[in-house]
Amino acid sequence: MSSTSKASRFFNLVDQREFALCQAINRSTRFRPVLTYFQVVSRLGDGWLWYAVILAMPLLFPTNGLALGLLLALTGLCCTLIYKLLKRWLIRERPFISFPSISCGTPPLDRYSFPSGHTLHAVCFTTVLALTAPTMAWALLPFTLSVAASRVILGLHYPSDVIAGAIIGGAMGVVMVNGLGDSLVTVFGG
Repeated sequence: MSSTSKASRFFNLVDQREFALCQAINRSTRFRPVLTYFQVVSRLGDGWLWYAVILAMPLLFPTNGLALGLLLALTGLCCTLIYKLLKRWLIRERPFISFPSISCGTPPLDRYSFPSGHTLHAVCFTTVLALTAPTMAWALLPFTLSVAASRVILGLHYPSDVIAGAIIGGAMGVVMVNGLGDSLVTVFGG
């Protein structure tokens, strides 16, 4: 039996268990302000806010901002590679595809659900900033939490997708800071 079919059977079981929670959370999109807020958060979480943060780092932190910006950019590339590989390997359908009673609040960027790439990136970037520029991390924490919530509210992910994305993203953030942070600061600033 292939690992893909094992993963599919596992996710089918988990999907059934998470369906009621997803459906209940997704109902909040009936309220226009809730839907609009999380659509905007989702769009900014597509990368736009993170690109702005990366570009702003040298201005905000003249001493080591270039190194921090490069660290964030490299981290983002690693995050993209990891989540795309996982999605292609594990193949979990999105809640709105598996359960028509869950509405899709905004078009997804890709086909599969596990893990949440938006959450993975948001938590990873916030972790990197928590370890390198804590004031920035605190400022971005509400956005990061909103990104994670948006994935389930908009019907794009199951809670377990978001939790997995957060765990992977947090771990990647720590690994990237510990693996590259000092080297980049030595070369590009500090």
